[in-house]
Amino acid sequence: MADQFMLGGIFASVIGLIVVAVFHYAAKRKESCLRDSSQIVKSIATTQGECRSVDASDVDVIIVGAGVAGAALAHTLGKDGRRVHVIERDLTEPDRIVGELLQPGGYLKLIELGLEDCVEEIDAQRVFGYALFKDGKHTQLSYPLEKFHSDVSGRSFHNGRFIQRMRQKAASLPNVRLEQGTVTSLLEEKGIIKGVQYKSKSGQELTSFAPLTIVCDGCFSNLRRSLCDPKVDVPSCFVGLVLENCQLPYANHGHVILADPSPILFYPISSTEVRCLVDVPGQKVPSISNGEMGNYLKTVVAPQIPPEIYDAFIAAVDKGNIRTMPNRSMPAAPHPTPGALLMGDAFNMRHPLTGGGMTVALSDIVVLRDLLKPLHDLHDSSSLCKYLECFYTLRKPVASTINTLAGALYKVFCASPDQARREMREACFDYLSLGGLCSAGPVSLLSGLNPRPMSLVMHFFAVAIYGVGRLLLPFPSPKRLWIGARLISGASGIIFPIIKAEGVRQMFFPATVPAYYRAPPVKTD
Repeated sequence: MADQFMLGGIFASVIGLIVVAVFHYAAKRKESCLRDSSQIVKSIATTQGECRSVDASDVDVIIVGAGVAGAALAHTLGKDGRRVHVIERDLTEPDRIVGELLQPGGYLKLIELGLEDCVEEIDAQRVFGYALFKDGKHTQLSYPLEKFHSDVSGRSFHNGRFIQRMRQKAASLPNVRLEQGTVTSLLEEKGIIKGVQYKSKSGQELTSFAPLTIVCDGCFSNLRRSLCDPKVDVPSCFVGLVLENCQLPYANHGHVILADPSPILFYPISSTEVRCLVDVPGQKVPSISNGEMGNYLKTVVAPQIPPEIYDAFIAAVDKGNIRTMPNRSMPAAPHPTPGALLMGDAFNMRHPLTGGGMTVALSDIVVLRDLLKPLHDLHDSSSLCKYLECFYTLRKPVASTINTLAGALYKVFCASPDQARREMREACFDYLSLGGLCSAGPVSLLSGLNPRPMSLVMHFFAVAIYGVGRLLLPFPSPKRLWIGARLISGASGIIFPIIKAEGVRQMFFPATVPAYYRAPPVKTD
């Protein structure tokens, strides 16, 4: 075991030394840019006291959608003195089976945005890590929170309660107008987005104009087509249940069962409820109405879950409140458009296995807020569009790390008839079970506390090398050598396409992208 661990450690150390210089240089340049921006911001001195009430003809920013991204963005821009008009299709409390786990990295962003009180008074549960189960074995993976304030941890909750709290917080600002309505189209003039056309709650056709329109209308967005490459992949579906009054084997932890054919998740969403999400590969799931789903859950899924929650799981199936949700994946492939910007799930999605969606959205809002702060006026659409191209690069460390990890882990965690893939899955479980850097490193990536793409790649291939070492020690054979070669090849086939979709240059060498240093546009009289 020591030899296997040493092999992975040597590999990680060598690559780490090569990369340190690049990231040190990038960090220095980024620090310099942010310092310059902060000097500009000081000269603006925008305060909430300067805000004024908003009407449809007096708006700086239109936000389409008031989910996690839209509501948080509205509060953030409103607090900075922007006049914001938010148009949301349905302002009643959402009822979703995803968007219920906020990683510690996302909670830190929530604090940075001044929205941390939105997880209060909704019976949110603190989450300190994960428990991983496979073939009767289990291991505990804790978030590396030693360097943070005691309040920092993950949070799990009812998605709708969290969103309503953020909507209330945004609407409390006098310069934020929150309206129920359905946006039907973007208003374009000479290639510039001028605003939106929407239908009010009463059915009246209305228009709203602003120099910047930000589309945050979620995974089912009907506006993204003209603003990005809208190719969406649906690798699987989640089947959602709520278990009542049961105790998970590891309190205040998310639970991941490496089941056949794909993972099963459990995590608390209140003091009396546990969310269960059963992943079903493909785009079709057994029918709920004719009882196929209930039979599938009882005969295929139930025998693979921990015995401590078996009875509660069966009771939840019998209760019948079973829901499904397609799991979508869409790399960020923007078409920079003057006057408009995409954010949230309308812009970028990843498999929800790792619960990273809200962390990415909140991190994007912090990046955008810092970019917009120096700007008095948003009306120069062409210059603003060119300037905001740096948003797509500055967001990459967090977004690409979480996106890549989600896609890679889902493929590794799924069962496979291929022996090399089975070895990779077993190696991943055992590698994480080693503890120390082998568990803290991957968990810090998953939690959003260490948004470093190169660290992700190093750990991913350390798992692959660890798997090869398990095969070849103590005595290699031709068959084991062949399986080991296929394992490395399979690992490369999993992660490299995801990295390519994310953008190699922006992901690993952002400092080489010209937009990384793009300065705010200066208005000339």
